[in-house]
Amino acid sequence: MAKAEPDKRKIQMADIARLAGVSTATVSRALNGSPLINEETRLRIIELARSLNYTINLGAQNLRKGDSSTIGVVIPFDAANKQNITDPFFLAMLGSLANALTDRQYDLLLSRVDADHLDRISSLYDSGRVGGIVVIGQWGHHDQLNELARQRLPFVAWGAQMPNQLYCSVGSDNMSGGVLATEHLLSLGRKRVAFMGDKTLPEPEKRHAGYLKAMRKAGIKADVSLYIPTSFAPLDAQEAMRKHLDQHGLNFDALVAASDLIAIGAMGVLKERGFRVPEDVSVVGYDDVEPAAHSFPPLTTVRQPMDIAGVQLVDGLLRVMAGEKPQPQMLPTTLVLRESTKAH
Repeated sequence: MAKAEPDKRKIQMADIARLAGVSTATVSRALNGSPLINEETRLRIIELARSLNYTINLGAQNLRKGDSSTIGVVIPFDAANKQNITDPFFLAMLGSLANALTDRQYDLLLSRVDADHLDRISSLYDSGRVGGIVVIGQWGHHDQLNELARQRLPFVAWGAQMPNQLYCSVGSDNMSGGVLATEHLLSLGRKRVAFMGDKTLPEPEKRHAGYLKAMRKAGIKADVSLYIPTSFAPLDAQEAMRKHLDQHGLNFDALVAASDLIAIGAMGVLKERGFRVPEDVSVVGYDDVEPAAHSFPPLTTVRQPMDIAGVQLVDGLLRVMAGEKPQPQMLPTTLVLRESTKAH
């Protein structure tokens, strides 16, 4: 009988992590001499690695010790909100970041990560592929981002400022944007103002809060039947508007949408049902992405300052990479008037 071959399977970092009862990120940091790992844990992991004849990837180790000239840009994928990477907002943000990084002589590495497993973005840093990370969007995963901050992962996030936030974020003043949109519609004499979006997400929630604030200020009680829930996906927005009209009819004379694509989808359904924009319904979007100026009619919207967003994110990240703790930044929003709210 032939002698059994020894197990020649290559030992992986995940094997060491499982045996040590730690994460693969902790193993990577320990083997690469990261000061974030305490000495006792580091020595235990190194000894375990040696006993298993694990070979450290010296290329990645040397890269980690150097200054990486590449910045990771992560767009979390969340099946619930269905916002695709081809969404004009993401494309505008990527363009802004690319310009800011090029000006500072950094390269950009784009990555898509499951929003429910944001901890996986740490592998980009631990592998030595990037020196820091920009996360575009919180998607209701604030707690995961806080945990990454506790692990001292060098990153910044585009999004709303949240309670007990441990990481640096950059975002527009969503509350003010919601107020601007709603006050404009009320100034046109509109009384039945609907809001369309997903208020369970951080940024739309603050836009909805701004909508409610403006309504209260005008002495108008918000009607719960005028909240139309929808994801960011255009087809979802169309279906949500059709469902609302089927159930309630046209019970509003103005609409605040949480994004331009939601607004454009809603306007298409209103036209499909024989209603006119802005004569029957005045509509305001949010973002001021390029299609907003070319919709029919052209869309009044709240502009996020995308031209400076990339600069602020990159500057914040470079400060984090240098060991600083920059405060969250809130960028101003402005109202761009177009035909969808033109007075008649």
